[in-house]
Amino acid sequence: MKPAPKPTPETQPFWDGTAAGELRIQRCQSCERHYFYPRPSCPHCGSDQVEWVRASGRATLYSYVINHRPAPGFEDAGPYAIAVVELEEGVRMMTNIVGVENVPEKLPLDMELQVVFERRGDVSVPLFEPAGEPR
Repeated sequence: MKPAPKPTPETQPFWDGTAAGELRIQRCQSCERHYFYPRPSCPHCGSDQVEWVRASGRATLYSYVINHRPAPGFEDAGPYAIAVVELEEGVRMMTNIVGVENVPEKLPLDMELQVVFERRGDVSVPLFEPAGEPR
């Protein structure tokens, strides 16, 4: 079984969103910039006036590495891409790429992606697949 993240009080709104099929990120109400990973104050201006918002779920592939030595729980998934995607809102997050063969020829940088969710224990983990692919 793949490992499941453990929500904390700071990340619980993110995981509540994934359970509802939404990708949620934070937005500063002072400087109006989005950010990710969850934290109590804006990394851009330091304001604690932040809110959770629903992200579009659209992203582009920023960078990746293809892992040929699977971590525990991922033995049947290899080789698999560990990726950094840039959300339409401008923030980056680490994820896995699914729905496409994980070889360099099929993973061009700037490829358009869309979020999908994989249930792992009590949480749903956001993953990304090529945009326009059937779910």
